[in-house]
Amino acid sequence: MAFDIKLIEILACPVCKGKLDYKKANDELICKFDRLAYPIEKDIPVLLESEARILTEAERS
Repeated sequence: MAFDIKLIEILACPVCKGKLDYKKANDELICKFDRLAYPIEKDIPVLLESEARILTEAERS
């Protein structure tokens, strides 16, 4: 089973409550406003600020 992209409509960034984008290549949910990438592990989004990584300059554009 893979991450259900329909969930993207109801999920929000835990920091700013903003929209998240799904990046299939990295299996991550991206918050462009906070510049954070949240991992998806075993098809479950890990929406914890402590588990997020900061986007690189190249990923921000």
